[in-house]
Amino acid sequence: MITVEEARRIIMAHVPSMPAEFRPLELVVGAYAAADAFAADDYPRFDVSAVDGYAISDGPGPWAEVGRIAAGQLLGKALRAGECARIFTGAAVPEGAVAVLMQEHVIANDGQVVAHQPEVKVGANIRTRGESFRNGELLLAKGLQITPAHVGVLASGGVQELMVSLEPQVGIVRTGDEFIDDVLSDAGRIHGSNERMLVAAARAAHLYTDDVPYIAGDDSEILSSVLRQAADENDIIITTGGVSVGDHDLVRQVLEKLGATIHFHGVKQKPGKPMLFATLGRRPVFGLPGNPRAVLMAWHAYVLPFLRAMQGATDPWPRTERLPFAQAIQLSNPRAEFRAAQVRNGLVHLLPDEGSHMLTTMAIADALAYFPIDASANDARQDVEVIYLPRP
Repeated sequence: MITVEEARRIIMAHVPSMPAEFRPLELVVGAYAAADAFAADDYPRFDVSAVDGYAISDGPGPWAEVGRIAAGQLLGKALRAGECARIFTGAAVPEGAVAVLMQEHVIANDGQVVAHQPEVKVGANIRTRGESFRNGELLLAKGLQITPAHVGVLASGGVQELMVSLEPQVGIVRTGDEFIDDVLSDAGRIHGSNERMLVAAARAAHLYTDDVPYIAGDDSEILSSVLRQAADENDIIITTGGVSVGDHDLVRQVLEKLGATIHFHGVKQKPGKPMLFATLGRRPVFGLPGNPRAVLMAWHAYVLPFLRAMQGATDPWPRTERLPFAQAIQLSNPRAEFRAAQVRNGLVHLLPDEGSHMLTTMAIADALAYFPIDASANDARQDVEVIYLPRP
């Protein structure tokens, strides 16, 4: 078996790249920029009033009101000495104006405007042209995941479309004959959860996957056929179950018969020790265990970073931080360990340690606490690496 760190290095050495396409801004949130994006215009495009009030020319006043300017309109002439214009938030400041006085700070009577304050600061309440960014300025770097805020910035700079990496199509394969599908009274069978959880996780990550996963059971011929089909129809394959050493654990042997390259099988970790990573032709294959907790941990620690790397992410790994514990704990496992945790006020609160078949604490966790092998025998009182879980 290999270490967690070795497993991470191996998977990232086999990341295929996704093609790219141009999309309108409304359709890019969650995708990754495939090229740098630059402003096509200044922002603001012109000097803009930040308040409702009066654009005034130089001088102490009073000023004669010579027009009104709403957002989207122009005064059509420059202000001369002793003149002002009624102006509203977002409207273009006319040439000749040195400041905008808030309407609360003036007295307007019979077309004459007088300021309350004796001194007027030049540039007051004016958002100047290009104050935020200029035409040609870099707005979004290649490899960043696009947020609604990015869309707002790009749209403000006149960008209409963006080149993004295509999202991988994820093929999810459920192995095993022990699952209830339609007949709820089947004795000795259980409800399938892994495949539905992975579909939900993929959708939350803005990835493509079919609503109904591939079902293979415990038959090697069926599994072989399903894996070939999944490889033809998807960019990456995730299997659940069938990667341990039992008589019904068929994933590795079937992959080998199909000519796949097994890059590793088994990681010194808890949960998820039997995890497998292979390539079937050009398709990456993650063989995840059958226990739900191990599946979800592997998704966050390995699969999702891999999928982000496929989309060209500059930093595909989840956000991490070293933080102190809220309580002292003892670890004695000879493997690296991922534990469900909550971070509160800068302290790590470990949630109750559940078996790899249980998901209750993962449902309320906002982080994974990671204990490498060299920390497993220590009193983990000081601090720990925290892997923050993404929020949908």
